[in-house]
Amino acid sequence: MQTDVLITDVGPRDGLQNQSRILSPAQRIALIEQLIAAGVRSIEAGAMVSPKAVPAMAGSDEVIASIATRYPVQLQALVPNVKGYQLAVQAGAKAVLFVICASQSMNQKNVRLSVEDSLLQLQQILQLATQDQVEVLTCIAVAWHCPFEGKTPVATVSQLVTQLQRLGASQLVLADTIGAANPASVRHLLQVIVQQQDAALLGCHFHDTRAMGLANAAAAVDVGIRRFDAAIGGLGGCPFAPGATGNVATEDLVMMLEQMGLRTGIDLAALCQVGTFAGELTGQCTGGRADRWRQLQLAAQQPLY
Repeated sequence: MQTDVLITDVGPRDGLQNQSRILSPAQRIALIEQLIAAGVRSIEAGAMVSPKAVPAMAGSDEVIASIATRYPVQLQALVPNVKGYQLAVQAGAKAVLFVICASQSMNQKNVRLSVEDSLLQLQQILQLATQDQVEVLTCIAVAWHCPFEGKTPVATVSQLVTQLQRLGASQLVLADTIGAANPASVRHLLQVIVQQQDAALLGCHFHDTRAMGLANAAAAVDVGIRRFDAAIGGLGGCPFAPGATGNVATEDLVMMLEQMGLRTGIDLAALCQVGTFAGELTGQCTGGRADRWRQLQLAAQQPLY
C-alpha cells in the first residue's frame, strides 16, 4: 500500500520501558504481531541495554529474532553503544536507533557518557553498519527542552546536526523527550534544521505531556516532515528524564494524518483494538481520543474518514 507518512510505533520499546508491569518477551512479541496485522510496517522492537538498568527490555534479542525471521517489516533496536549494536545485528535487526542528547546533563543521565564520547561511539557504529548493510537512525533527544538544563538553544541542535552529518549520520529524529515543545517552537526549530537536512530523511518524536503532541506533529507536517514516532495507546515515559510521560498515541496520530488527507497504510479500527490489548497487558488506561471517536462513528454508521 502506498503511504505518504511513515509511522514507527515505538510502543514495544519506548512505551514499555518505564511501565510498572514488566512484560515477558512472549507478550511483547504478541503485541508486535498485532501491530503488524494492523498495518504498521516500522516498529521499535527493543533495546540492547543492561536489564539491570531497564528490566523491561530484558530479552530484546529474543523478541527481535522471533519477528525478524517471520515478518517483512522494519524492526529497529535502540543501541547505546557499539556492543549494543553488535547484539542487535546478531539478533537480526536491520535498523538501529542511536540516541544522542542535545545537553551534556541528559546524555550523562541517559548513557553515562559525554556528548563527545557518544559521538565517538556513533562513528564506530556507522562504520560497522556500512559493512553490515544496517540502517542507522540517530535520535537527538531533548531537542527542545532538557529536564536538567532547561530550554535547548536552537543553535545547539543545529550545531549537533552538523556534527552528525560530518560523521555520516544521514537519518535524524528530533525528540521532544519530556513533551515541553509547542507548535511555534517546533516550527521554528524545524525550519532551521530542514535547511541543513533533507526533510525526507528527518523524523520527529513527540510526547504528550502538555497535551500538545498532535499539535506539534501537525506543525511538523506543515514544515514537510513525513516520518514520525508514536506509541500504541500513548504508552511511554523515560526512566532517565523526570517529567517525561506518554508518547503521542499512534491511534490519534493515524486519525489526524488520515483526516488531513495523508496516507499512513495503517488500519485505524484494527489499531484501536491493539491499543486495547496493550492496555490489558500493561494494566494501564491506554489510547487517546481516536478509539472513543471511532466507536461513536461506528454507532452512528458514519465513515471513519
